[in-house]
Amino acid sequence: MASLNRIVMQKTSRTWLRDLDPATLDAAEISGAWGETLGFRSHRSFHFPEFDPCVGPFADAAGRVLKFDVILANQVWEHIDRPFAATKNVLKMLKKGGWFWLAVPFFIPYHAVPVDCARWSARGLRNLLIEAGFEEDSIMAAQWGNRAAAARNLERPWPPVATPEDDLTNDPDFPLVAWAMGRKPGG
Repeated sequence: MASLNRIVMQKTSRTWLRDLDPATLDAAEISGAWGETLGFRSHRSFHFPEFDPCVGPFADAAGRVLKFDVILANQVWEHIDRPFAATKNVLKMLKKGGWFWLAVPFFIPYHAVPVDCARWSARGLRNLLIEAGFEEDSIMAAQWGNRAAAARNLERPWPPVATPEDDLTNDPDFPLVAWAMGRKPGG
């Protein structure tokens, strides 16, 4: 069953990522396996907090930084203590011209897994990627939500499971989730 908060984000993000020709790309995903269904040449999962992107780029046993064509972070950046440092470390793990996609909540209940630190709008994610060194002209950012979906976020159990009756119309002034994707220079 799909989370109401993720339906529009996942549909848009699949389009963005499929446009990169996933079959030619080696992917890493921080906390999760959402990207496994996208048909990447390879897909490797790193689970937070065991793998913390704030600490440094992920490395192999010899200490060499692991390199990927695309890195995905679905609903994890709100849980990390130092998102700017983590984003800079993602940049170091990308091959030249590689892509970073991330999605985060904006208007949802506090959920400490293990901690809950931040919320971003699409503009905030865009700014985070620019400041970390991603190509400004490459960045795509979007957000989705509406008042009815926000009200469902106050219900228990949480998160709300989507139903056919849910209104997926976007109200730009009431985002529930934001997502962005940017490219490392040099590709």
